[in-house]
Amino acid sequence: MAKRDSFLLRLSPATLDAMRRWADDEFRSVNSQIEMVLQKALRESGRQNKEVKAVDSRMENDQNLDTEG
Repeated sequence: MAKRDSFLLRLSPATLDAMRRWADDEFRSVNSQIEMVLQKALRESGRQNKEVKAVDSRMENDQNLDTEG
């Protein structure tokens, strides 16, 4: 498994509530949902390098397997 860094993220209560509802709708944790949103934004802006893309695609495959079962 790829190394993952931890950090504190402060969100407004309304934003956190919206992320919780969205994550629940997609059967993900809030952490996974936030990471997926960030990954998509990075891809769409062209700011994600090849190394990160490879790790992210493996993570997405793992998450897809979790939701298929």
